[in-house]
Amino acid sequence: MSERGYGQFCGFARALETLGDRWALMIVRDLLVGPKRFSDLHAGLPKIPTNVLTSRLKQLEAAGVVERRAMPRPTGGVAYDLTTRGRELDEAVIAIGRWGAKMLDAPRDGEIVTVDSLAMALRTTFRPEAAGDLRARYELHAGEIVLHAIVDGPQITVGRGPLEKPDLIIESSSALKELLAGAMTPRQALASGGMRITGTRKLFDRFAQVFRI
Repeated sequence: MSERGYGQFCGFARALETLGDRWALMIVRDLLVGPKRFSDLHAGLPKIPTNVLTSRLKQLEAAGVVERRAMPRPTGGVAYDLTTRGRELDEAVIAIGRWGAKMLDAPRDGEIVTVDSLAMALRTTFRPEAAGDLRARYELHAGEIVLHAIVDGPQITVGRGPLEKPDLIIESSSALKELLAGAMTPRQALASGGMRITGTRKLFDRFAQVFRI
């Protein structure tokens, strides 16, 4: 039996042999947002030692979860990306994130929000059953982080950076978590000064309905 094995002929045990090590699923989470160079991964996961990041990437490559590929010009270089098998983890990562989001209260000392963690938070909190026929292009600013979410009925696309013509721009300094958790109404979030919007207020109300922990 492998030293990493659990001694059980079980799919869940096999999955943990690949993904159960510290940082492995965090790497998968960030790669679900898009391919990244080694330096990008380390910048997004600043507490991971470089030797551990190297080791986890090798393990995930060996398991067929991650692959290396050349980046197109002008960027160039080599990036890490999820394989088709790796992308099969998308629903599982979203489900775990939704489960964990209910445990969030105030940030602990030293905890940060990254563009990838916020992108996945939007995907995690998106409720397709609440979206109905909503068609909206949201742009979210949180400090220096800028990303966007395009809602097309029950489908969502989340990406880095601004949109050319967003339907609503949301600027958040402190109230986003409370809004997503339902602890604040859209009116309260705006009145608190923790959020500002540019665009139609109705789309902000729908944002609060569609994105919910």
